Amino acid sequence: MRAARFHAPGKPLTVEDITVLPPGTGEVRVEVKGCGICGTDLHIALEGSIQLPKTPITLGHEAAGVVAEVGPGVSGWVTGDRVAIFPNVACGSCYPCREGHEVLCLNAQVLGINRDGAFADSVTLPATCLLPLPEAVPFTVGAIVADAVSTAYRAVVGRGALRSGERVAVFGCGGLGIHGIKIARLLGASRIIAVDVAPGGLRRAREAGATETVDAKEGDVAKRIRSLTGGEGVDLALEFVGLKASVTEAIRSLKRGGRAVVAGVGPDRVELPPLRSFVGSELSVLASMGFTRGDVQTVIGLAASSRLELASSVTEEIPLSQINEGFRRAFAKEGDPIRIVVVP
Repeated sequence: MRAARFHAPGKPLTVEDITVLPPGTGEVRVEVKGCGICGTDLHIALEGSIQLPKTPITLGHEAAGVVAEVGPGVSGWVTGDRVAIFPNVACGSCYPCREGHEVLCLNAQVLGINRDGAFADSVTLPATCLLPLPEAVPFTVGAIVADAVSTAYRAVVGRGALRSGERVAVFGCGGLGIHGIKIARLLGASRIIAVDVAPGGLRRAREAGATETVDAKEGDVAKRIRSLTGGEGVDLALEFVGLKASVTEAIRSLKRGGRAVVAGVGPDRVELPPLRSFVGSELSVLASMGFTRGDVQTVIGLAASSRLELASSVTEEIPLSQINEGFRRAFAKEGDPIRIVVVP
């Protein structure tokens, strides 16, 4: 089968013929019908800012497809089933897993990070990673659900606990931020203020449902957000960038008693405001890591019922042979893509 193999940062992926891995006990092999190009893939392959434990490896963790082969001991799945893939293979025995927090598993194996991923004709993985994908959800949409959409859903709902009528600021209008805006609108946010430095990102934010936009290049974002909210600030600030500056502005944009959720990941160290104002304003700062199976199932249900529109999030579909060009365009934000999906 064909697979896009990563050998070293800065070098093109090579589409190679590799041996099909038959499913072992408790495993399935899935014929990949779509796999989204995520920022994590770009950090690994182009920037080298995420180091992998082994190479070469097949990248790709946002995937959906059809069950092609079922291994011994697997029940509930048959050849031909449409599935979305939960990319985190948890150990099930560490204390986060025992407490029901497999997203925080200490020994997790993640597709495209420390086990072969889905930029390939097929991928073999534990059957526990499969989630049913209804006919109403296209494979390309099903692919991006398990990360680009569900990560935003967890930040807005699971960690941010957004309530109808609240005011929201979204920092970063890439794949995560755009879906954060769509989810906030679905849940009844009264104001959604989108913040970015890219005109294309701000345009997409307005299309997704942002009520106002703020160009961060113009400076003092928090002051401008306060100006838009009658001097009060927002109830919930969502940070999807992963930079110290944007985390700082997200916290500064909060009203008294407000909540900031940081889902962006990066090497920066962040600082809290002076304790007098931080404690005195009773602010909350929360981290949000990834997503749960329940989050993915909820998002699939929202997409299947057409309550959450996701077709427009698939900016482009490309064949596996063009994956390096897809990486280049995604990294350069050429055409302001939300998600480019590889269809092997």
